[in-house]
Amino acid sequence: MSIAPEQVQAPAADAVLFRSSPWRTFIAVFALLMISFGLVSPIVALMAGGTGNPWWQTGLQAAAISAVAAGLYAWSTRGALKTWIRVSSGGLEVAAQDSDPILLAWPDIAGVVVRRQGIRAILEVTPVDLDRVHPVQGEGPGGPAMTETAAGPAFTADLTEVWPGPRALRRELAKHMPPV
Repeated sequence: MSIAPEQVQAPAADAVLFRSSPWRTFIAVFALLMISFGLVSPIVALMAGGTGNPWWQTGLQAAAISAVAAGLYAWSTRGALKTWIRVSSGGLEVAAQDSDPILLAWPDIAGVVVRRQGIRAILEVTPVDLDRVHPVQGEGPGGPAMTETAAGPAFTADLTEVWPGPRALRRELAKHMPPV
C-alpha cells in the first residue's frame, strides 16, 4: 500500500497537489459509454427496423450498463492505482501507480517532460543523478517506474487520471523549471 500525500509533509508551503481519482475515472468512462450509446443506438435501431421500446427505456438500460462497466473499470486493479504529484518550491514529489514516493529538489532535476502517448499523458522526470533521488519516507523498496530516454533514465507517471490535468501540471512545472 502506498503512502498518501496527506501522510507526507510537503517540502514547502506553496505545494500544489495533483492526484488520481477513481470518481473522476468513473465519470469519464460513464460519459464515454453514454456518448457511444447515443451515437450507435440510432444506427442499430434503423438497421434492425426499430426495437419497439420507447427511447427512455433504452436510455435507462444504457445508463445501467454504463454505470456497471464504469464502476468495474474505475475500481479495477488498473483504475484503482493511486498516483500523486506534488510541485512546490522545495522540489517535485512523485508517487506513481502505488509506488513509494520520491522527492527531487529542483537542482537535482535534469528535465521534466509531459508528453502524449496515444490517449495517455505521461510525465517523465530525468534526475541529474540517481543518487540524488530521495525517498520521501524511510528506505522503501523503490520509486516510480523508470524508462530510458535520450537524456538518461527517467521516472515515469501516467497522468491520464490525475486531476487537475496535465495542462495545469505543465503550468505549475513551468513556474519552477528554467526554460529549455
